[in-house]
Amino acid sequence: MSSDLTIRAIAAAETYPLRHQVLWPDESIEYIKLNQDDQGHHFGAFHNAKLVSVISLFIDGNVARFRKFATRPDCQGQGIGSQLLRHVLDVAREKGAQRIWCDARAQNENFYRAFGLEPEGNRFYRGTIPYMRMAKDL
Repeated sequence: MSSDLTIRAIAAAETYPLRHQVLWPDESIEYIKLNQDDQGHHFGAFHNAKLVSVISLFIDGNVARFRKFATRPDCQGQGIGSQLLRHVLDVAREKGAQRIWCDARAQNENFYRAFGLEPEGNRFYRGTIPYMRMAKDL
C-alpha cells in the first residue's frame, strides 16, 4: 500500500457505516452498534482521505479485545487491514495490555495467525457464520 494511508483515532459513530456494509449488511444499523462503544478506542485507516477500514479496541485491566474489524471489500488484500491491526496491537501494548483477543470469523483464521493469534476453545456461530476466539500474549 502506498504512503497515502493514514491511521488515526475516530469516533465510534464513524465506524458504523463500514461495520454495517462489511460485517452485517443484512441486519439493521442498530445491530452493529456495541453497548460498550463509548468505552472503546476506535481507529480508522484512510486511503486518499476516504475511510476504508475500521477497528475498535476495548481494554479491561491488562486484557484487550478488538472487535468490529472491517475493511471495505474493494480495499481488502492490499495490506490496509494488516497495518490497522498492527497499529491496534501497538496501542494495546502502550496502554498496558498483556494479552489481546478477538472473536474471529473462522474464514479469517489464517489472517490472524499471521499476527501470532492462536485459536482458543471451540468454534461457535453467530447466525450461520462460524467464529472462533483467537488470542495472544503481547
